[in-house]
Amino acid sequence: MDAQRRGRGDQIDPADQWVLNPNTGEYELRLAPSAAQSPDSGGGPATGGRRTATRTDVPPQRRRRGAPEEPPPGRRAGRRPVQQKPKKAKKALVWTGGTMAFVLVGVGAAGYFYLRHLEGNVSTTDVGSAGASNFSKSEAFNILIIGTDKRTGEGNGGYGDKGSSGHADTTILLHVAEDRSNATALSIPRDLIVNIPDCPTKLEDGSEKIVPGQQGVRFNRSLGESGRDPGCTMRTVKENTGIQVDHFMMADFNAVKTLTTAVDGVEVCVEKPVNDKQSKLVLPAGESTVEGEQALAFVRTRKSFGNSGDLDRIKVQQQFLGSLMRKMSSSDTLTSPSKLLKLAEAATKALTVDEAIGSVGTLKDVALELKKVPTKNISFTTVPVVDNPAERVKATVVLDESKAPQVFDMIANDVSFTKVKDRKKKEKDAEAARLKGPKAPASEVRVRILNGGAVAGSAQKTLQYLQVEEGVTKSDNAGNAPSELARTTLEYAPDQADQARRLADIMGLPGSALKPGESVINSQGVPAMTLTLGKDYKGAGVKINAPVDASDVEKSTADKVKCAS
Repeated sequence: MDAQRRGRGDQIDPADQWVLNPNTGEYELRLAPSAAQSPDSGGGPATGGRRTATRTDVPPQRRRRGAPEEPPPGRRAGRRPVQQKPKKAKKALVWTGGTMAFVLVGVGAAGYFYLRHLEGNVSTTDVGSAGASNFSKSEAFNILIIGTDKRTGEGNGGYGDKGSSGHADTTILLHVAEDRSNATALSIPRDLIVNIPDCPTKLEDGSEKIVPGQQGVRFNRSLGESGRDPGCTMRTVKENTGIQVDHFMMADFNAVKTLTTAVDGVEVCVEKPVNDKQSKLVLPAGESTVEGEQALAFVRTRKSFGNSGDLDRIKVQQQFLGSLMRKMSSSDTLTSPSKLLKLAEAATKALTVDEAIGSVGTLKDVALELKKVPTKNISFTTVPVVDNPAERVKATVVLDESKAPQVFDMIANDVSFTKVKDRKKKEKDAEAARLKGPKAPASEVRVRILNGGAVAGSAQKTLQYLQVEEGVTKSDNAGNAPSELARTTLEYAPDQADQARRLADIMGLPGSALKPGESVINSQGVPAMTLTLGKDYKGAGVKINAPVDASDVEKSTADKVKCAS
């Protein structure tokens, strides 16, 4: 008989099968040998998302009175275990706002069978070349969080657009910094006018269909319409912001309800009483706790906040997200195995993700990377927009060209919107040292230029700029690089260091861009350096390390409590 059935038959609380390991400070699932050998057993305390216990702390397994205490696994009887201070339980991070859910599950040592059960909860979509082929724990990453208005799930028949195939109703681009010191959540208005590119999608029979692009339409049409999948939304973000999206996570209305219930509600605050007839939200002024249907009503409400528009609703959703992040990082959640199990079930059932992060193990890796980011350095902001000048009745918005490019550049170049501690000071000091020393005259600089991810034609434009404007005449265009790079690099031999420093000064290259290596023979038959233009390249004559300023960008952070108005 498997562990779960035995628990039901003998009236044993399944939570008693979770034992605190004194060596790790984490709860582990202890299964009987018969359960561990059965591949068909549930093996865990919560198959299908059900639990028979309501306690918040899992005690160690009980033993009969008078029976000798069994030694922990891996220790001989008679030896006393070394007492260690328990560490914090691993986090299950759940960030959810509007009709979207961003869920990351850290299950800890949950046991093979339970992990396999969770694996079956997650749905995946093949987005092809729209995203990354795998998740990297050592690089910055961008995840597109999409909430749809599709009326799926029990009790959701009255929400969203009737018959909708699932538009991108609420969308947030989450950027996590390479050094994990900060993160930025950029909301993209559903009514933003964009260009949707042609989009290859995979059909159920394995064949591919190209969905034609559209010019000058609402952003929310990048999903669902004409068979567009989340990969199309990812491509639309890249087309209109220049930011490469690595992965996506998508959920429907049920996510907000199930996830807020799993954490026993989320605290919200409103400046004045709310009685919204459309969303059915009723709240007194001040602080309240919402969950389930009430939580969904809170993040869907528009008429009671600001100017009753989508942009004001986005601000309310961001405040909701900040509150939920604080709840998830509280000790009340992190030390409660029962809450973590509920979150694991609700989280995995709520998600559709790209195949690269479609395993519970990879989702756990994403969660552990996010756990490193302090809430005070998680910034919320919205794509800067203005009313569409082509409309008499203002229903849509367009990019604010005076502010939006700056925001996009900061995210693309991994620049924080908050002041953060430099975790790589020694490394950066060493890189800066490469820029110190004598510089060769521009006329003596010999360099081959490759395009490694910049816009088409960048290598030729850079060549013309260097030769005509800067006097770097011993240069040539070597075409495209073998692969794309996120950052521009300059490789040089030891005897070319003075040339490298001169070119770095002209191009505005940071010390990290200079890569000691070998020289190559250019088209003129002489040794030359190799300049590879990466995705951070901003144009001929524009210095790559030009400082950016976020002081005039409207934003909030996850650690601050704000009341919706």
